Amino acid sequence: MLTNLVKKFHSGIEKILPKPLRQGSRTYTFLFIPLLAIVLFASAMGLILWTLNYQDKNQQEYVVHRDTAYTKQRIHSRFINNEEALLDLSREISNSPSQARYSEAFIKGATTLIQNSPEILHLRWVDKDKNKLWSIPAIINNVEWHERSGIKNVLDKELNRLYAESSETNKAIYGHVLNLEFGVKDKLTPDREYVFWHLTPIIQSGNVVGSIAVLYSARGIIKHMIPSDLLGLYQYTLLDDEGNDLGSSNAKKPTGKVVTDYVTLDKPNNQLNIHISSYPPPTNLTYRTLLWLVIGLSGFVLWSLWSVWRQIRERYAVQRDLQNETNFRRAMEESMTIGMRAHDLTGTITYVNPAFCKMTGWSKKELIGMRAPFPFWPTEMIPELMKKMTTALQGDAPSSGIEATLQKKDGSRITTRTFVSALINEKNKQSGWISSIVDISEPIKARQELALAQERFTTVLQSLDAAVSVISLQSGQLLFANRYYRDNFGNTTQAHLDLAGHEIDPGDIDALDIDNVDGFAGLPASELTPGQSDSREILLSEFKKWFEVRRRYISWVDGHLAQLIVATDITERKYAEELARQQEEKMQFSSRLTTMGEMASSLAHELNQPLAAISNYCTGVANRLKSDKSIDIEKDILPAIEKATSQAHRAGTIIQRIRGFVKRSQPQRKIVPIHQIIDDSVGLAEIEAQRYGVEIKTYYQDRLPTVFIDPVLIQQVVVNLLKNAIDAVKKVPNSIKNGKAIDLKIDIDQSLTPNMLRIQVIDRGPGISDDAIDRLYEPFFSTKEDGMGMGLNICRSIIESHHGRLWATNHANQKDPSETGCTFTILLPLDK
Repeated sequence: MLTNLVKKFHSGIEKILPKPLRQGSRTYTFLFIPLLAIVLFASAMGLILWTLNYQDKNQQEYVVHRDTAYTKQRIHSRFINNEEALLDLSREISNSPSQARYSEAFIKGATTLIQNSPEILHLRWVDKDKNKLWSIPAIINNVEWHERSGIKNVLDKELNRLYAESSETNKAIYGHVLNLEFGVKDKLTPDREYVFWHLTPIIQSGNVVGSIAVLYSARGIIKHMIPSDLLGLYQYTLLDDEGNDLGSSNAKKPTGKVVTDYVTLDKPNNQLNIHISSYPPPTNLTYRTLLWLVIGLSGFVLWSLWSVWRQIRERYAVQRDLQNETNFRRAMEESMTIGMRAHDLTGTITYVNPAFCKMTGWSKKELIGMRAPFPFWPTEMIPELMKKMTTALQGDAPSSGIEATLQKKDGSRITTRTFVSALINEKNKQSGWISSIVDISEPIKARQELALAQERFTTVLQSLDAAVSVISLQSGQLLFANRYYRDNFGNTTQAHLDLAGHEIDPGDIDALDIDNVDGFAGLPASELTPGQSDSREILLSEFKKWFEVRRRYISWVDGHLAQLIVATDITERKYAEELARQQEEKMQFSSRLTTMGEMASSLAHELNQPLAAISNYCTGVANRLKSDKSIDIEKDILPAIEKATSQAHRAGTIIQRIRGFVKRSQPQRKIVPIHQIIDDSVGLAEIEAQRYGVEIKTYYQDRLPTVFIDPVLIQQVVVNLLKNAIDAVKKVPNSIKNGKAIDLKIDIDQSLTPNMLRIQVIDRGPGISDDAIDRLYEPFFSTKEDGMGMGLNICRSIIESHHGRLWATNHANQKDPSETGCTFTILLPLDK
């Protein structure tokens, strides 16, 4: 075939050429004239192209110099921005009241700096003793690369040198380039191989009190400070002051015509140079246009000689395109998951694609030529499928497709949907039918499983021992209510509104339903309402029941906003809580009576003294009045009566304190001065203390605020703790200095946020054993032989009901094991 084409080509050339050129000599001198013209024209065009290339080279050098200046400007600008950000962070720390605690603004600024400056590998805040206070990225179990022993020593040594130099100048400073040696290298090692520090001092009152240091990656300067569009045009190589290569933007070196330039980055203690090499520019459009113009003009001269070849080439191109199109269609059909099947007008299968063969399990060779009924039709469904096929071949197939069941060769069945359309030939006449078959078995199975899941979910909701309801915020209609809700509240929305605390007003619902348009439709419920549901306890007086109600807003199935409520009956729990509260009050009252009972002998002794004094004074006055001597009332009578009155007031004060301590009353919190509670508590406890020679010393902090507490319950706690302290020190020998002294300190604990009122009862007794200190607050556990073990348990319950804390601490520790005694500490909130 190739020989025939060559012969035809030669015969065509001979017909075109003049007769003299077809003679035996075969001289083609006539053809040399246009070739000479082509050579002359090509030479002229070459000269023009060389001139254009020369101008293009000059233009390229200018662009390189310009981009070099822009690169330097961008890098310097980036360094300045980072320096300003670090200076702002140092000011933030310097202006903070406590430098040991970093503010949210500092954390946000440091995080933003690291995120916006990827060339910074590490940020560190150190104090004046060069101790690291905070760093980012955070160090977890010393696994960061800069915490490895060899690398850490090099970095810390350079950082300490910079800190000393910065402390002398009070200025920010850059360090030398450090070459870090990594034993095990990974993909991030090149960025960390050459680094240098930049340190910004933290100055307060003219003194350097710390610094913020950032660790720059030398290679990161090229990767992140240079615009990405320039990195694609040039190769950037970073060199130190000795010319050592610290890293480049691309390992591939430019070849061909390369334009180079240098730029120097002058930083204190650190001089870096950037070597810039341009990559070969893209093909010049003007140059190629002129080149193709020369080729085109030369080709035009030779067009007559190559016309036959061009026609053959065009025919080959058409054939190639047709083959490509055929291959594309075949590949597309074979890659489809949708089955394709073609029939002629008689219903015989003329074409099937691989997807249809896979659906049926029959090969293409077996399927082509088959006529209905087909072997992939289930036997019992043949009449129905024949009827559907007849309808399709008549052109009456529905646009929604025909649903049918196919039986594979292995006996398994699938559900399909078939779409049929006419097959038109090149004469614009129908030659058959083409069908696309879609396997819908999985979607049907998914719908069935979804229906079952919905049924199970509905069954669970209907079986809940809680009321579940959903109300529309557009129309106010009850969209859903489970069986518990309907059995207890009916099918109305009133119970839903009562449980919601009337958060939704029916009048507002009617206002939202104007024109039947939901203004919130389409918007996510999470953007309109809090993400978490709230919980509250509601009493429905009509039903005399308590409910724990959880509410949240949801987006209903139609896209409208709705409110969901889950209400659980907690009536029995509320009754139990009320009974427990009453029992707690009784225990507290019994504890106070027990405390008074234990102190009864001391109280009787304390009351007997003023009563005996009153009796003596009254007897003396009576005897004086009965005597015959002259009486001076102001000297003889009034002093005795005044002393008797004072002793009566003393006895009345003791009785009043006892009555206020043991009286049964409802718990009532109010704002009271803490001095009053402490003085009354000490007054009661001193009676027992004086009996054993124990001294109670009270220390108040200046300007203590009032507190919102129950004074009777707090007094009960303080008296109980003082009584325990008296029992602990009453057997201490008098020879021990301050052995029988109890310190009662009241101040504000400012180490906590928010601040809290602190009450400390400090004794110097034997202390508490390690085994007992963990069980002090257990019910019925006591370290006393006659103790009931309920005092401290009740005390902790009272303090925790005030949202406070109570704990005990022994004075003995590892530094001084000989220290005796213990301290009970109470913390109470200052606000309501």
